[in-house]
Amino acid sequence: MPCYRYAGVTPVVHPTAYVHPTAVLIGDVIVGPGCYVGPLASLRGDFGRIVLEEGANLQDTCVIHGFPESVTRIARNGHVGHGAVLHGCQIGEDAMVGMNAVVMDEAQIAPRSIVAACAFVKAGFACEEQSLVMGAPARVARQLSDKEVAWKQAGTREYQVLAERCLTQLEECAPLAEPEAERPRLPLSEVKPKGVS
Repeated sequence: MPCYRYAGVTPVVHPTAYVHPTAVLIGDVIVGPGCYVGPLASLRGDFGRIVLEEGANLQDTCVIHGFPESVTRIARNGHVGHGAVLHGCQIGEDAMVGMNAVVMDEAQIAPRSIVAACAFVKAGFACEEQSLVMGAPARVARQLSDKEVAWKQAGTREYQVLAERCLTQLEECAPLAEPEAERPRLPLSEVKPKGVS
C-alpha cells in the first residue's frame, strides 16, 4: 500500500488489519486490529490524527482528513460505506455511515447510530445513541430498532471476516479471457440488503 511518513510521523497498521494496496495512508494514521480499509481509500493524517479502532471498516474511495490538532475517529466496530467523507469527526462504537455521506468537523455520531446514504452532517452535530440520521442538512429522523442495529452489526461482521480472508486469499493476477465452464461462486452470506425507512 502507498504509506508515507510525514513530519516524522509514520502510519500504524495492526498485523491483523487489512489495507488494500491502492489505499493511501499519510502521517498520523492508526489502523487497529481486525480493521478493513478498502480500495482507493485516502487517510490523510497530515494535519490531524486518524484512528480506526478494532473491527472498524472504511470502504472503497472513502476520504478521511481533519484540521490541525483534530482527531478523526471511527470507534470499535464502526462501519463507513463506499465513498463517504469524514472530516475531523467522531463515529461512535458500532455506528454506521452510509454510502456517499459527509460528516463534518466536530460532529459526534453516537454509538449504534446510522447516518443514511448521501446525508450531509454539519459541523458540531450531535445525536443520541441508536439514532437514524438523514438528510442534507442531516437531522435525527427517529430512533433505530434493535432489529435494525442487529442488521448493521451483521454487516460489520461480514467486513471483519473479509479482512481476515483478504490477508490470505486476495492475490494480484491477470484476468482470464473468458469465464471458466464451472466458475466457482464466492462464499455465501446470511446478510441481505435491507432498507432503513
